[in-house]
Amino acid sequence: MTESLLAFNSWINGIVWGPPFMILLIGTGLYLTIRLGFFQFTHLRFAWRRTFGALLRREQSVEAGTISPFQAVSSAMAATIGVGNIAGVATAIALGGPGAVFWMWMVALVGMATKLGEATLGVKYRHTDDEGRLSGGVFWYIEKGLGPNWKWLGMLYAFFAGLAAFGIGNMVQANTMSDALSTGFSIPAWLTGVVALVLVGAVTLGGIRRIAITAERIVPAMALVYVVGAVGVLISFYDQIPGAFAMIFEHAFTPMGAVGGFAGATMAEAIRYGIARGIFSNEAGLGSASIVYAQARSKPMTQGMWGMWEVFIDTIVVCTMTALVILVTGVFATGETGGTLTSNAFNTGLPGLGGYIVILAIVLFSYTTMLTWNYYGEKSWEYLFGPKVVMPYRILFLLFLLIGATGGLETIWSVADTLNGLMAAPNLIALILLAGVIAREKAKYLAELRVEEKDRKDQS
Repeated sequence: MTESLLAFNSWINGIVWGPPFMILLIGTGLYLTIRLGFFQFTHLRFAWRRTFGALLRREQSVEAGTISPFQAVSSAMAATIGVGNIAGVATAIALGGPGAVFWMWMVALVGMATKLGEATLGVKYRHTDDEGRLSGGVFWYIEKGLGPNWKWLGMLYAFFAGLAAFGIGNMVQANTMSDALSTGFSIPAWLTGVVALVLVGAVTLGGIRRIAITAERIVPAMALVYVVGAVGVLISFYDQIPGAFAMIFEHAFTPMGAVGGFAGATMAEAIRYGIARGIFSNEAGLGSASIVYAQARSKPMTQGMWGMWEVFIDTIVVCTMTALVILVTGVFATGETGGTLTSNAFNTGLPGLGGYIVILAIVLFSYTTMLTWNYYGEKSWEYLFGPKVVMPYRILFLLFLLIGATGGLETIWSVADTLNGLMAAPNLIALILLAGVIAREKAKYLAELRVEEKDRKDQS
């Protein structure tokens, strides 16, 4: 029975991540990039001033919402900066070769426009219930933006998103965490699962405010420690950096033969695993982050720019650090994969210390990812079944942590990939159909800023 289910999943996975879906995914990002006038490239400095710059200036938003814009992006990054940046990148290189990194970059560059669109629509079309509680996400911008006749598409998204949370945001995270702790400290998988259940439950049962506060404290600090550790490795192997980039660009378009324990990879495999793991990491196209962005005290376009930076930091910065560490140290040819490969790379560059940095990063990144994905899943199914489903969903989510901690890594990754693709399709369709709305929000936002700037000059 299990083998039949795995075979069925493999068949579905081949369809979901086949050429048509790849074209839809990349094409949506390209289309939005064009419709927005290449905003993520032409307005990168501007976006910094309106997001991180405003945060550093301690500017307070007066918009309605539940959490601050920075708490929203921290929560979203809690979901994206996870094992995808550590184990996912390693798996992409192990299966698709160094060229897979190039395709991760391409997904991220167009994905910045995709995530901008998701965050913008999430805030614009958020829903307030009779008790004044905010909800938002793909399902709401499908229903409100496209109209009631499209509600079936939003319901389809909500159903797949609720299921996907058990994979990408639950079992994959718990499994990678337990594997790292078992390898590094011989901690039994079941014990990791139990502790994760308790710690995740302590936060998620308190709702989005508690999740946001936790993410705001943990994510920036841990990301900084991880990147600093990676930079330390790269300094030790600085002479190998040009060669690493050469491999990435060369094998993005040409096959790579077997080297040591590395079995070799075709160009098709580089594209497939680069795109799949890139999406797993930054989630641009999945639409999931729109659920938490909808809670922000922010204007639609402002939160859209936060979403843009989320993808940049996740993939262009953090994933690139992981990839370069693996390539410059040469461990990708050992035949290892996942978190073990990344850990070996850090240990090679920073003997003794490197492995502990990776283990700590895996544990904390996995933990915060599980917090936010629990929220994504419960809000998705709340859209389908109403508020009564929230508490049962939270409890079920916690139980699945135990299953993930003791399950097989390859099987869990495969199922998670399939569910990611299934939930992405309705969102990508909605983004294409609502591209005009996103473009108008951009134009409106920039026009309002010009008026504000003119008023300030007139007053001075």
